[in-house]
Amino acid sequence: MFQNALAEAGAAVSDHLDDVLAPFEGELGAAMRYACGGGKRLRAFLVLESARLHGVARSPALDAAAAIEAVHAYSLVHDDMPCMDDDDLRRGLPTVHVKWDEAMAVLTGDALQAVAFELVTDADLPDMARLCLARGLARAGGGHGMVLGQVLDIAAETAATPLTLDQIKRLQALKTGALFEWSATAGAVMAGADPAPLARYAEAFGLAFQIADDILDVEGDEAQTGKRVGKDAAAGKATFVSLMGLDGARAEAQRLVDLACDALAPYGEAAGNLREAARFVISRQS
Repeated sequence: MFQNALAEAGAAVSDHLDDVLAPFEGELGAAMRYACGGGKRLRAFLVLESARLHGVARSPALDAAAAIEAVHAYSLVHDDMPCMDDDDLRRGLPTVHVKWDEAMAVLTGDALQAVAFELVTDADLPDMARLCLARGLARAGGGHGMVLGQVLDIAAETAATPLTLDQIKRLQALKTGALFEWSATAGAVMAGADPAPLARYAEAFGLAFQIADDILDVEGDEAQTGKRVGKDAAAGKATFVSLMGLDGARAEAQRLVDLACDALAPYGEAAGNLREAARFVISRQS
């Protein structure tokens, strides 16, 4: 059931993104569509499930889901650049700066971020809901969230001492978790409901997701992950695995999944797909 729901959400959001990005011209449009191709659409799935739990209409839910995928794509395009992680492979394909060039990668990311805010501000929602969605996305994706996390991640590469476990948790809660939290709480925000249970779910979900990523960097198959593996160890980077060991990291990921599932108690069986999503993130191979 979960895999079908994830596939259906992914297809719907991909179709919506195709429509949204179709008017963009030339190489910029091509690069934007390329950057948004593929992926699990997990953040979009969280938006749609959160919206379903709160009875939000399909049209604004799809706008919000496409918006978070646009922000996620922009973040990957910039993250892959030589000035940051310097990756040449993403989702099994050359990264945008490799296929085009660095200038196009910067501009592609900038344009996708702008598209995301067009989507949430144009959504068919009450004014306050649109304002809250946009403000939340700005905080989650900007200097209070993902961007700050990336700054901390870059600084850690040249720090005199490796990060502690608490520092890694904070970094990843910003870099990865902030967008997951926006996604999981979007339905409540759109409906004017209390987002607190979904925020607790997302906090645990995001850290579990990152631990799984750290494990995949050690044990993953590049053909399955679609990106380079072994980079963290080669760079001497402190990760959940380097500090906790593989067994310890797996145990912590499972503990976080249990916390995420417990946070969904107020929604009962209706949140079954969100529970399965949490279990999925620590069993995935990409």
